[in-house]
Amino acid sequence: MSRFSNLEFEDGFDSFQQDQTLLKDEAFYLKEARLGFENAKFEYALRAYAKALEFNPMSSVAWAGQVQMLIELGEYKEAKLWAEKALERFPNNSEILSLKAMALGRYGDLDAALAYADAAVEERGESPIIWLARADVLMARKEKMAEYSIERAIVMAPEDWFAHWMVSKIYYFYKYFLKAFKSAKKAVELAPSVPICWLQLGVCQLELGMISQAHLSFQSAVELSPSNREIENIIHKYDRKHSHFRGFLRKIFER
Repeated sequence: MSRFSNLEFEDGFDSFQQDQTLLKDEAFYLKEARLGFENAKFEYALRAYAKALEFNPMSSVAWAGQVQMLIELGEYKEAKLWAEKALERFPNNSEILSLKAMALGRYGDLDAALAYADAAVEERGESPIIWLARADVLMARKEKMAEYSIERAIVMAPEDWFAHWMVSKIYYFYKYFLKAFKSAKKAVELAPSVPICWLQLGVCQLELGMISQAHLSFQSAVELSPSNREIENIIHKYDRKHSHFRGFLRKIFER
């Protein structure tokens, strides 16, 4: 059964928010989703966005968040389906159009992806994701204008760690590891307390052979989000991928 058909979950949240007297409403679950995302808990964030939609089915933020989390999980077909559901309610929402473009591009439907990326730009939204998604699609199509789209995104949000983190993720996906590293480093500078920034920096450092630096970056992610199974799984995945460094990263968890 697809993930898309199971986006509503029981309320079994181990909340990031410590005050248990907080009202569990739309705002509560949107904040939980954001915290889940920052801690690389993309499944958790997906569930939180679904709960937010139970309180407000017209929350474009929650609809867009669902699509973004599915993309992060590599569920591109499901992300496309969820974006289509969202666009039934918000046909001119530039962010959702952009995320559908990214999902289509990752899924391999490059012509449709470009059409949705163009439509998102035409809506003249203010989110950098519009240009980031367009850059993602153009990179998939191997077009030079991808760099221009990245520049536009950064101009829109020069001090936003998320924009730089997203640029790094895009560059990394298309194997531009040095550029991915530079953007991840900027994200860490802007948000040193956000675990996924350190995680992304460590991943880039590994690809560039910066092993001791990657160890420190991963260690920072673990210290910021201790006992985080998702972060540990990501680190172990790269430990296996880079077999000639096997065991080096494992030392992080022996502290």
